[in-house]
Amino acid sequence: MRALLDVILIALELYSWAIIISAVVSWLVAFNVVNMRNEVVRSVAMGLYQITEPALRPIRRILPNLGTMDISPIILLLLIMLIERIIRMYIYPNVF
Repeated sequence: MRALLDVILIALELYSWAIIISAVVSWLVAFNVVNMRNEVVRSVAMGLYQITEPALRPIRRILPNLGTMDISPIILLLLIMLIERIIRMYIYPNVF
């Protein structure tokens, strides 16, 4: 059972990195640092978008419109951190 919890924790950590990289790539595209006409950049950006958007969309629906500032990745990262702590502090010690 601990092996399953370890896999879940690793998956949550990888998803956290995907959210951070997706936010950085979106900033780079918004400030014209990278060009979306480049095939590699477009495929990386679209892959990250497809991975992170299903989790970010419900959060964006709940949040009020803050203009150009999108804080949904921050809220999702906080939720992931909460889930990780719950697993580490309450579930992991009680599993053999």
